[in-house]
Amino acid sequence: MITKKIKIQIQNGLEARPVAVLVQVASQFNSSIYVESGAKKVNAKSIMGMMALGLDAGEEVVVSAEGDDETSAMEDIEKFLSAAEA
Repeated sequence: MITKKIKIQIQNGLEARPVAVLVQVASQFNSSIYVESGAKKVNAKSIMGMMALGLDAGEEVVVSAEGDDETSAMEDIEKFLSAAEA
């Protein structure tokens, strides 16, 4: 299992379109992927769960990935969340 703090750099935070793209990125992997913010922990492959977090630009989240492709999953999710535009 890999766990990493990632700062959201996407300009408008995780609104509907970036959340949809993040869910697509996460869904490409077999690993279980979760995003934590405060007391909430949601499946990164769940669009409703991710929308419920209501994450803004500049916020830090903890992403965890567990499975046979966890390293690749973490790299792609970090790359997406750290991009200035989604």
